[in-house]
This record gives sequence, C-alpha cells and structure tokens, in this order.
Amino acid sequence: MTRALRDREALGQLDLEALERAIRSSMHQMGGILLEKLINSDAGGHRGARIDCGQGHQAQFVDYRSKRLTTVLSAVEVQRAYYRCEGCQAGIIPKDQDLDIVGTSFSPGVRRMMGRVGAKEPFEEGREDLEELAGIVVQTKAVERLSEALGAQVERISQGEQALALSGKVVPLRSVAKLYIALDGTGVPMVPQETEGRPGKDESGKAKTREAKLGCVFTQTRLDEKGHPVRDEGSTTYVGAIETAELFGCRLYAEAVRRGLTRAEKVIVLGDGAPWIWAIADEHFHGAIQIVDLYHAREHLATLSKIVYGAASAESKEWAAARCKQLDAGEVEAVVASMRRLRPREEKAKEEVRKAIDYFQTNAERMRYARFRSQGLFVGSGVVEAGCKTIVGHRLKQSGMRWTVRGANAILALRCCQLSNRWEEFWEARSIG
Repeated sequence: MTRALRDREALGQLDLEALERAIRSSMHQMGGILLEKLINSDAGGHRGARIDCGQGHQAQFVDYRSKRLTTVLSAVEVQRAYYRCEGCQAGIIPKDQDLDIVGTSFSPGVRRMMGRVGAKEPFEEGREDLEELAGIVVQTKAVERLSEALGAQVERISQGEQALALSGKVVPLRSVAKLYIALDGTGVPMVPQETEGRPGKDESGKAKTREAKLGCVFTQTRLDEKGHPVRDEGSTTYVGAIETAELFGCRLYAEAVRRGLTRAEKVIVLGDGAPWIWAIADEHFHGAIQIVDLYHAREHLATLSKIVYGAASAESKEWAAARCKQLDAGEVEAVVASMRRLRPREEKAKEEVRKAIDYFQTNAERMRYARFRSQGLFVGSGVVEAGCKTIVGHRLKQSGMRWTVRGANAILALRCCQLSNRWEEFWEARSIG
C-alpha cells in the first residue's frame, strides 16, 4: 500500500480510484513474476550442443543470454539459449522464435495493443492511452514503428491474396445476390519530399497532398418496408493505398474476388465521375452495372446553377430543382438539353456549362436512376465516402500531420484490416507465418 493510501486510511477516508490503481499495479507485478517463472521454466530453450540453422548448417550452442521484455503484466527477464552458425555468420535464438519475440522487446500481447491504438489515433495519444488504460509504459516512437511494421505485415498478406485472386485460385464459399464495389479518393498531407515536382491547386502551385484511393465491397440481399435497399450488416470491407490507379485496380479486384465476385448474381460499381474509377470498372469489372453517385450528380447541377444565375438567386434554386427532378427520373438527355439553352455572359461560366454538358453526356448511362431504383439498387456511394472520412480523414488528416507514402500506406493497411473485421484473421496469419 502506498504512503498516500495509508495517510488517507488513517484519516478514515477511502480513495477508491487510487485503491483500484494500486491493486491493479500490484496484481500486474505479481502476474509478471509468475509469467517470468513460467517463461524461464524451459532451461532457456536449450536444444543440445548443436541445432540445424535452417540453411543446411549446424549452429553451435554458445551461452545463455537474457532479454528484458515488456509484457501486458510487467517487464520480465527472459533467459534464452544462444547458438551461432559459422556458415551463415549469424546468431540463432530458438526461444525467441517460439515466443514470437524475434527482434523485439515487446511481447505479442503488447504489440497487439500498440497496433490497435496506433491505427486508431495519433501515436502520442495511443502511448498515453496504453499507460492510462493498461499500465503499459512505452515510447511514442515505439508505437509509431510497431504500428507501421504491423501495417507492412498486413500489406504483405494482402499482396499474397492478390496473387491468388489474379491467378484464379480463390473460390468463394457462397454466392451473393448483389455485390457492390464503391471507389473514391481523398488527399493525404505529405512531407515535402513526397510531393516534389507535383502540381498543386493552391496559389503556390505546389502539391501538399497525395491521393489515397479507397475502395469498399459490400453485399445486399433485401429491401426495407419502403422498398429501399438495405446493406447487409457487417458485410463491408475496405482496401486502400496511395498508389496508381492500375495497382489499386488489382487490389480492389482481389478483394472483390475474395468477397464473391465470380459467384455474384449482380455486380454494381458506384463512384463519382472521376475517369480513373470507370477505367478500373471497365478493366476489372466488365459487365457490372455502373452508377454515378446521385448526390455528386446533383451537386454538379447545384454548382452550375449558382455559377450561371448567382448563388442566392431564386432562378438558381428553381433551375437546379427542376434539373434534379429530371435527373432522379433518369432523363439525362433532358438535363443536357436544358444546359444547352443556358446563355451565360461570362467566359468562365460558358466554360463551366461546356464541362457540365460533357460530364452528363459521358456518364448518361450511369445516371439512369429510375431504372436502378426499380431494380432495388443503391444509387449513392455514401458508404465509401464515409469510409474516406473514417479510415483516412480521422486518422491521417488531423492538424499538423505530415506523412511519408510508406508510413501512410502502412496505417491505411492497418485501419482497413481492423475496420473490415479482419484483425483476428490477420493476427493468426501473422503468427503462423
């Protein structure tokens, strides 16, 4: 019992919080002592005078070496038999492999917790939460390095899955009625060297962000009582990375295959009007129903009406409302015809009208919203837009953050894994590997 607790007890007071923390600390210390004894009950993992190094050589026993290991209970000392292979010119510690502590001073349990907090919040806040909630004291840099290392492991497993999908060796366990693939992109703030030579949109003309591409896959099997589509609970999985559209297309295709693409009765691709989205759809999801997000299309109409008629004018609101009604009915040709009748005076406004006409003509077949609704389909890409905010925005775009591509991609991989409910699956695969 601490002196502060004894003093309060002498005064007849009880500080429950302090008592809880003191008992927890004591129990952790006792547990650490027991854990240390259990870990070291195997004679340091000694396996004889010589062992196979795994490369066709024999490694010779040298001595016992200790390692201080941070565990979820307390720090412990681990005694390990050390072998030396002259052929490989490398040391071997079998016990480190058995305990999954090769090259680290953190136990698997601590690494798991560090990965969880590092994926969800800034590294410094994650360090504080580990200390406050679990009594685990680590450095902020350790949380960062461990989180990025785990993200890199997630990515390696993902690359393996991609290879299987592209080779046609993935067989879905069951068929699905409607499989949706939604895509979007959002900027991630970068350190200067990651944007060097890239054009930007601000006054300086220099890019400060790189686009993170995010894709999600989900299924739908029913409609609600009003006939609106209902996303299957727990069916949404995510993939994301800062990479070219070509590489991202393969990544998203692999995830769709894993989720049942080859046995889906209907495949639907949702996105805004970005050309890279529909290029991926054409290449990897040939024959899928392509739908431009209705709310993006409406936003185009609202923006154009403000440019032509003025933001606060009644004409602007009336024109946009009429065009949205036509759009909802899938009457894209009528929308385009109305645009052609516009006669703005300013050259900038004329150019915006030309761009809008091209946008709606290019995507006309992707805007047959009445037809899509009659088939009980989603016409909005809100799921992936929410994913951009949750997966990318809430973690990678906080004030003052600047990332390298490698670091951002590691955290993206980790967050996609966790928010796709694949964390347990990854942790088992990582341990087996």
